[in-house]
Amino acid sequence: MRLLTAIPVHNEEKYLEDVLREVARYAENILVVDDGSTDQTPELLRRFAAVKVLRHPRNLGYGAGLRTAFQETIEGGYDALVTLDCDGQHEPARIPALARRLGEADIVSGSRYLQVFDPNQRPPEERRRINLEVTRWLNECLGLNLTDAFCGFKAYRSSALEVFDITDNGYAMPLQVWVQAVQHGLSIVEVPVPLIYLEEERAFGGSLDDSSFRLKHYRQVLQEALGRAGLEVAGGCRG
Repeated sequence: MRLLTAIPVHNEEKYLEDVLREVARYAENILVVDDGSTDQTPELLRRFAAVKVLRHPRNLGYGAGLRTAFQETIEGGYDALVTLDCDGQHEPARIPALARRLGEADIVSGSRYLQVFDPNQRPPEERRRINLEVTRWLNECLGLNLTDAFCGFKAYRSSALEVFDITDNGYAMPLQVWVQAVQHGLSIVEVPVPLIYLEEERAFGGSLDDSSFRLKHYRQVLQEALGRAGLEVAGGCRG
């Protein structure tokens, strides 16, 4: 299986070099999507000649970075894609294991809540609350059995990527992925990955930094995605 490993980045000078060195131990074909970084990220990337870099001229958002990775996977003739973040929260050593599970599913999604690896690691309370709420919406609306709606550590068959029509550029993009996966009958499996939080704070951008506004935005994106998909959602859906 010809596998692409992709990392969307925006101003990740703090973690970039360590993450790329570790990823290179477990992945042969590596793509970094630089989403308009304004720090030292572009300069640091030049030190990794074996890493392919696609750069957005300006910051478009997390979803846009992943959409570029999806396109590169398809256009490059890869069989599958693994995505992970560049903030040190994902363990590159698990890349091969995620990819192997594609033998049984179209999408393999990491879950930080299926198994406790380190009882001392706890997510920021506000982010965990929002993740729980959105995960519940998805399960109720789509008949899924997810435990982690937003983990960025995933593996996809290329054939699955071809059915997606992702339009959300931001952090709500996974909601479109889940809806369209159900719409097209894709198979999904979750696998446990360690919960690792190195920093408490993440800027979601503008008004989305307010948790209540962010939750409202996620609800709107989900409702729009359901409407576009024309799905007959499971009973009890309150998304």
